[in-house]
This record gives sequence, C-alpha cells and structure tokens, in this order.
Amino acid sequence: MAAVHVTVWDDRDGVAGGPVTTASGAPEAAAAPALFIHNIFAWGSDSTYGFAGQRPLADSRRLLMMDRRGYGDSPDTARSDFDVDAEDIVEVLGEGDPAVGLGGAHLVGHGNGAVAALIAAARRPDLVRSLALIQPSAFTAAAHHPVVADLLDRVRDGAPGIPDGVTPEQYLRASTEGLGMAMPEPTSRRLRAVATSMGERPVWEAEIPLEVVRGAALPILVICGTWERAPAMYREHVGLPLMAVAESLTDSLGGRLLRVPGYYPHTQEPAAVNAALREFWG
Repeated sequence: MAAVHVTVWDDRDGVAGGPVTTASGAPEAAAAPALFIHNIFAWGSDSTYGFAGQRPLADSRRLLMMDRRGYGDSPDTARSDFDVDAEDIVEVLGEGDPAVGLGGAHLVGHGNGAVAALIAAARRPDLVRSLALIQPSAFTAAAHHPVVADLLDRVRDGAPGIPDGVTPEQYLRASTEGLGMAMPEPTSRRLRAVATSMGERPVWEAEIPLEVVRGAALPILVICGTWERAPAMYREHVGLPLMAVAESLTDSLGGRLLRVPGYYPHTQEPAAVNAALREFWG
C-alpha cells in the first residue's frame, strides 16, 4: 500500500441511462482514473482549496484524491518535500494503490502539487496518461521571465521568513485576511495543513525536468486564472508570477493553455475546469 492516504471517488454506478461512456465514446471500463495532487493549506477532497468541486467528474471515471504527507489523512512528516511527494505519486500510480489499475492515470496537480506531478511524470512517464497543471508553482522552470526572475531574486536574497512564534492560525489569517481574502474556518484539520505548509521545502529549490517531460510527449493542459478580481497585493506578488509560469510551461511543453476567470480556477470556476478536463481526457 502507498505511504499516503488516497480518497477514492467513483460514482459511475449511480449514473442513470445505461452504460457510461467517455467523451470519445469509449465504454466507461476503458476510462483511466485521474489522480489529483493538492496545493498548500489543503488536502485532496478539501472544498475550500482542494478538489471537492471536481467530484462531478467521478460519474465517468475513478478519481483519486491524494493527501500529501502532513495533510488530510496522510501521516505527519518532519518537512513536506516535493521530491518525496513525487515518489509518493509514483507509488500510487504503480503498484502502491490498486485503485489505479493497469496503465497508470491522468495526473492533475495544483500549485506545489503540480510541481510534484511534473517531477513524478518525468520519473515514470509510462504510468502517466496526461498531465493537467492548475496554476503550477514551477517558478524555476520560468526563471527567464522578468516577473518570475524578480520573485526568485527576492526569495533567494533572503526575503523575510516566518517569524518565530507565529502560530498556524496567525499565519492563515495573514495569508488570507492580510491579503484581502476571506479566512477559512481554522479547524484542527485546516491548521494542521497550514502548519505543514509553513515548513514545506521551498518550490524555488525544485529542478523541473522539462526536457524529460517534453520528450515523453504527454498531453499537457495548463489552467490559469485571469486574476482580474483578485486583491491587488495578491495579484501583484502571486498572480503575475503564476500567470507567467503558466504561459512559459505551455510553450516549453507544447501544451494548451486555458484561462478562466478568478484566481482559484478549480474552486471558483469548477464547471469550466471540469468541462475542460472531460474534453482533455477524451
């Protein structure tokens, strides 16, 4: 069994009207599962920052919601690390989780989870059917872009870290209300996720194997918000670099870029994202 928890959603038996088919007309038995990897502050099935809005896609295939270490129902970790997450993804894709079955799965990653998905796809492309990246935090893969280069310069030159004594609840409040957004309820489950996020290995240390992913010729879909409704500070410091990364990865990997309104595409515009994923998976 895999070292991490995976929530499995499969609603195909509850769909009326006879055998379920994919968008391409293939019978539902042929539909490969999809494995989702979440971002910070979240877990796979989370309705605030995770993939609860993608549950409707379970009417045509099995959905696997992986909780990264230190999040959701997965075990604690001394330090969350994208390389370790990538190994966990490979384990789930391979023999670690029987829900995947033969032939691997479609990968969907958001933010830091997309970084882990990229690394996992490079390590075992034979287990990956396609790669959907929702606002990937793969900053080092777009370091040539001026907006991203400025961000990397700031963090590498010793941008202020988290002060000693800051609690997860204080950090959650500063990261939401401090930027003009609503703060989710500080449940114990949420605060554990925030605490893990506070100690994550910085994604600007990630080496993204773009040439390997490109050479694997995987279908690539990059999904990015338009950010026009985001709080100004959040858009400037987070949104602009993420949009630049999305554009750069699309070009580097020969993928397709989908822009949707807002700044959390899969939670704010789930219908648009779900429709795009259905079409993408075929």
